[in-house]
Amino acid sequence: MTKLLLMLTPIALLGGCLSTIGTVVTAPVKVAAKAADWATISQDEADRNRGRVIRKAEQKARKQCRREVDRDYERDQCVRARMRDHGF
Repeated sequence: MTKLLLMLTPIALLGGCLSTIGTVVTAPVKVAAKAADWATISQDEADRNRGRVIRKAEQKARKQCRREVDRDYERDQCVRARMRDHGF
């Protein structure tokens, strides 16, 4: 009985150490994964950024066309032409 108790005591005491070792071993992998996530742009982020650029270009085109054209239909045609000229 005493031998069994002496064998189980170190195992119980090392349980926390094994957990800590597991955390220390996986930490570099988690850090590398986080760095890769920060360094790359997801498709969702790329789409959001592209939409923002298009909206700003359209606002600029509308503002310029508002100064130049009086009628609504012609103004819309002006905006479309400017957006097309800029590659949108």
